[in-house]
Amino acid sequence: MKNTLHCPKCGSGHIIRVPDDAHRYLANSICITRIATVKRIPVARYVCHSCGYVENWVEQPHERDELAHAF
Repeated sequence: MKNTLHCPKCGSGHIIRVPDDAHRYLANSICITRIATVKRIPVARYVCHSCGYVENWVEQPHERDELAHAF
């Protein structure tokens, strides 16, 4: 949905992007813990308004690289 702006389930073009909010408690993110630090990788959600299908995306390439090295 992020790239096509169409829902793969129902074909709707009404897609809503919900960004991760770093200030919200229990935000939709991935935590990477290291010895004395915690790094949050934001996860944006794309929601189909018509059927409710949801996709989660780590949008920044450097953040995906951090995940690859952490796991």
